Amino acid sequence: MTEKLLTPLRTRPWPERWLTRALGAGAATAAYVACIPAGSVPTSAEAPGGGLVLAVILMSLAGYFGHRDDLAWPLLLVAVPPAMLMYVSFESEQPLEWAFATLVIAAGTLIAATVGRCFRPRREDPTDGLLCAHQ
Repeated sequence: MTEKLLTPLRTRPWPERWLTRALGAGAATAAYVACIPAGSVPTSAEAPGGGLVLAVILMSLAGYFGHRDDLAWPLLLVAVPPAMLMYVSFESEQPLEWAFATLVIAAGTLIAATVGRCFRPRREDPTDGLLCAHQ
């Protein structure tokens, strides 16, 4: 069961692949809705500690999807749903704050996904150690 949860998604059948991705986007959306009160800005006093909990959840999701999938997918699955919900909650009145928060979330997602990729099992390469293949 563990190998099914940790194998690369490109090796899984397409329904399982897309269901896993949809669940990831849903989890990121649910984390934002649960951690940030409705109508408040994530940096406001109305959400004490909610931003930190949200960051931990999103970084965990990004690391997981970085481990299992290509590098662009964590950005789409983890960073985009909260950014869109933030855009709605900012009501387009604070475009610079929204852009900065989106940039921070996207950068954190890419860093966590890259760290997650470091823990992938290494594939054996028959040309490992060769300086030049033409001899």
